[in-house]
Amino acid sequence: QLHQLEGLRTIGITTNGINLARLLPQLQEAGLSTINISLDTLVPAKFEFIVRRKGFHKVMEGIHKAIELGYSPVKVNCVVMRGLNEDELLDFVALTEGLPLDVRFIEYMPFDGNKWNFKKMVSYKEMLDTLRQQWPELEKLPEEESSTAKAFKIPGFRGRVSFITSMSEHFCGTCNRLRITADGNLKVCLFGNSEVSLRDHLRAGASEEELRRIIGAAVGRKKRQHAGMFSISQMKNRPMILIELFLMCQDSPPAIPSISFRDSLHVQGLRHRVSFSSQMVTLWKGGWLPQIPLLAQRWLASGLPQRHYGSHLDSDANPKCLSPEPRAPATPSGPLPTSDQLTHVDREGQVAMVDVGGKPDTERVAVASAVVLLGPVAYKLVQENQLKKGDALVVAQLAGVQAAKLTSQLIPLCHHVALSHVQVQLELDSTRHAVVVRASCRARGPTGVEMEALTSAAVAALALYDMCKAVSRDIVLAEIKLVSKTGGQRGDFHRT
Repeated sequence: QLHQLEGLRTIGITTNGINLARLLPQLQEAGLSTINISLDTLVPAKFEFIVRRKGFHKVMEGIHKAIELGYSPVKVNCVVMRGLNEDELLDFVALTEGLPLDVRFIEYMPFDGNKWNFKKMVSYKEMLDTLRQQWPELEKLPEEESSTAKAFKIPGFRGRVSFITSMSEHFCGTCNRLRITADGNLKVCLFGNSEVSLRDHLRAGASEEELRRIIGAAVGRKKRQHAGMFSISQMKNRPMILIELFLMCQDSPPAIPSISFRDSLHVQGLRHRVSFSSQMVTLWKGGWLPQIPLLAQRWLASGLPQRHYGSHLDSDANPKCLSPEPRAPATPSGPLPTSDQLTHVDREGQVAMVDVGGKPDTERVAVASAVVLLGPVAYKLVQENQLKKGDALVVAQLAGVQAAKLTSQLIPLCHHVALSHVQVQLELDSTRHAVVVRASCRARGPTGVEMEALTSAAVAALALYDMCKAVSRDIVLAEIKLVSKTGGQRGDFHRT
C-alpha cells in the first residue's frame, strides 16, 4: 500500500534480520527498496549475550539473501561500545571486501534506560585511527546532501564503511530527518524530548495547509544543535526499545519527517528522506502529508523532565482527568437511574450473579484512576528509572493490562467480559511525589466494564508498590475511583 503512494521514491526497513531471509522475497515484491540490518557483533556467543536469543546465523543468512536479491548496498548498523565489540571493527570492515555492504559504525548514544556511560563510547576518530592502521589507503567519499554518515572506502573493496558521529561530531545543521511516532507525535530531533501532536489536529479536521503550518513551526523551533552527549545523558527521552510505551510531550517540538515501527521502514520522498521504524514512520512529499493516526499532545507544567507510560493512547485519553487539582463531586452527564437494592443479593439475602442474558449488547467504555504517593526518595528513583528491580512504570503498566483481562477471576460475581481494548497510563506528579494511574477499558456486550477499569488501576498501583517497597514502605495507595463510564441502560457517568 505504501508503494502505491504517489511521490515516494524509497521504502526501506530497519530490522534485526532474524526473519529477513524468509520474509524478504515477499517484501521485495511489495516494493521494499532498501534494507538496514542491526548487527553489533560477528561472534555467535556474543550475539546471544547481546540479543538474549540465538539467531546469529539467521541474520547472516538474511544479509546474504538481501545481496542475492540485488539490494546494494545492504546497510549493516553496528553500535560500537568499549569493552563489548570495539575489538571487532576490523572484522566488520573485512566483510566489505567481498560483499556490497555499507557497514555503519554508530557512536554509542544515550537514551533513557540504556545506562549510557561516556567511558563506553568509542569516538569516530578513534575508530577511524584503528581502521587506518590496518588500511592506510582508506579514502573518504564525498558526503551526500543531508547525509548523517561519513563514508569511506578501501580501494578494491566492493563495499564501504560509514560512521554516524552523533556524539563527537554532530550533524544537526544538515540533518533533515523528522519522525512521526506510532502514537502520532512529530519529533524533530532524535535527542530532543520535545514533541508536538499531529493526531489531535488530524482528528480535529485540520486542513493540509494547517498541517504544513504546524510542521513548519515545529521545524522552525528546532535548535541549531543538540545539547551534547553529557547533557543528553541526563535528559529524559523516549527509550529506543520503548517508543510505543513511553510518551513525553512538551511545548517545543522536533524536526524532520520520519515515522517508525520497530522493524523500521524508511520512506524517501521527492526531496526529503523519511523513515519508518517499528515504531515510527516517515512520509514527506513536498508539502503533502499522509493521513497518519496521531497522538494527543501533553503539556507538562513542570520544567523538569517527565516520564509518561501508556499502553496505547487513543481519543479516550484525556490528560485533564489526571491533574492533581481538587475534584468536585461526581455528577451524571444524563439520566442515571440507580437501583434501590443491591443487585448481587437475592430475596433471601444470598449472593447471586446478575443474569444479563436479556440485556442488549452496547458499546461500553469505563475509565478509572488511582494515585500512588511514593514519597521523595522512591519518586526520584522511579523518575530516573534507577530501581534495582527495573522499570517500575512498565511493570505497573503491564500489570494493569493483565488485571483488566482477569477481573472475573478476581472479583467473584463479575461476568467475564471480552475486552476489545485496554489502556493503562502512568504519569509522574512531581508536586505530590506521586504516580497517577489511569486505566481505560472498552467492550461491546450486555454488561459494563467499570470493574475491569477499577481492577486495572488498582493492580497497577499495587504493582508499583511492589516495585518500590524495598526503598520505602511508607507508600500510600489512594483515590481509586471511577472517572467515567458510557453505555448501558443507566446512561453515562462522568466525574467532574
